[in-house]
Amino acid sequence: MHLDKIRDYCLGLPLVTESFPFDENVLVWKVAGKMFCLGDITRFDSINLKCDPEWSATLRDEYPQIVPGWHMNKTLWNTVYLEGLQEKFIESLILHSYQEVVRKLPKKIQSTIQI
Repeated sequence: MHLDKIRDYCLGLPLVTESFPFDENVLVWKVAGKMFCLGDITRFDSINLKCDPEWSATLRDEYPQIVPGWHMNKTLWNTVYLEGLQEKFIESLILHSYQEVVRKLPKKIQSTIQI
């Protein structure tokens, strides 16, 4: 899955913005100001995604492309190497990450989000 497709998918979710808060290479997608997906645009072969800790462990056992999050909290974040994974599966992982962040937002903001 290429950068353009991931970018379009992320920006298609409610209240999502994108920015380069760290440097000019790491593109970050946020929902209501909270990160849920990021990737290095210079070598876009992986993305970091937030994940439920239990499911995260299962994914890491089942998929060699999914490893503890690079430069992130290893319990809550995965690095997902895109090569060899189906587009729909990657989209489901992105949506899960988005939903993990949304469920921690204030109820007032959550109520404005329709998925």
